Amino acid sequence: MVIKEIDNGVCAPKGYKAAGIHCGIRKNKLKKDFALIVSETLASAAGVYTSNLVKGAPVIVTKSNLKDGKAQAVVCNSGNANTCNADGIEIAEKMCALVESVSGISAKNVVVASTGVIGQKLDLSPMADNINKLYDALGNNSEDANEAIMTTDTVKKSVAVEFAIDGKICRIGAIAKGIGMVCPNMATNLIFLTSDVAITSKMLKKALSADVVNSFNMISVDGDQSTNDTCCILANGLAGNKIIKSANADYDLFTEALRYCTVKLSKMIAKDGEGATKLVECAVHGAKSPKMARNVAKTVIKSSLVKAAMFGSDANWGRVLCAVGYSGEKIDTNTIDVDFVSAAGKLTVCRDGFGVEFSEESAKKVLTEDEIVIDINLKIGQHKATAWGCDLTYDYVKINGDYRT
Repeated sequence: MVIKEIDNGVCAPKGYKAAGIHCGIRKNKLKKDFALIVSETLASAAGVYTSNLVKGAPVIVTKSNLKDGKAQAVVCNSGNANTCNADGIEIAEKMCALVESVSGISAKNVVVASTGVIGQKLDLSPMADNINKLYDALGNNSEDANEAIMTTDTVKKSVAVEFAIDGKICRIGAIAKGIGMVCPNMATNLIFLTSDVAITSKMLKKALSADVVNSFNMISVDGDQSTNDTCCILANGLAGNKIIKSANADYDLFTEALRYCTVKLSKMIAKDGEGATKLVECAVHGAKSPKMARNVAKTVIKSSLVKAAMFGSDANWGRVLCAVGYSGEKIDTNTIDVDFVSAAGKLTVCRDGFGVEFSEESAKKVLTEDEIVIDINLKIGQHKATAWGCDLTYDYVKINGDYRT
């Protein structure tokens, strides 16, 4: 399938408008903190969420609203997570009601999300006072919406693609936030996807649930799983393709395009990790099962010692083998090969579980690049997986040492 990357994020598919404004939740008036995405028509919808037992109120409300597999809008604030608040559910529901008051869209058809500090009360009044302003700003404004969902992110994270299904031009667009408290198990931080593909809610849920296992769930910035992880997708059918009702060839095309978007966002999230200077990718192959490959890749990418070595451009490959060894998988440690790869070249550091001589000068050259691949061949099977993370820097501690204040 030919997948063509295009512009305009969540506004790229037919029938979607977006907006982002500053409403006053955040003290800095230069930072947008209130976002809205609206579909012209009611859409099939699906979501995946944090499995943390401590869940943000918006997660609970969104899960309830999406039980019927339908949605038409997404509303989100940054600066406050609306988590661990006695009135959190009430506030999240009122955010949905605000959307209904200006758009006529049922509050039950609204995805609601919040991101920011945990445990602080969220005042509804800034949003209530500015909901008309937000609604009036709706247009081809995916970037504004993207900015409004950011917290400590340093760059916007957006992608859109077009492809053909059933002879019709179809599109998927997305925006995301998230660079800290990232080690998901179901989704990651906040991801909002839109599509104009005609697909049933059941098949949309199937596609998203299968995708996140090998995309967003394979990211780790710091090993901390958020309380507000939400990944939702709306598909309004305006592309006009024959509706996808089963796992057929059209479904396969859709899932391939979806994966293009989710993998690109996963890399963007990992590379923009709090304080990060490098994207670190762990590619594992030769595993006995997909689960083994995923576990090994994710364990290596989560290792603080590996992450610190990447920051220092230190080819300390023993830390990689150490992480493989405590991954919980039954692996023959005498068959493992490890290479470090970057735009500067390939550095072989381990063969069959033992070190090989290498030039420290060459190692620095390879590891000084801003994108590093840790390539691991277990040589005991045919399965593979990839995980994405970043280096661990002094700035990560600085950012999180006074995040609340």
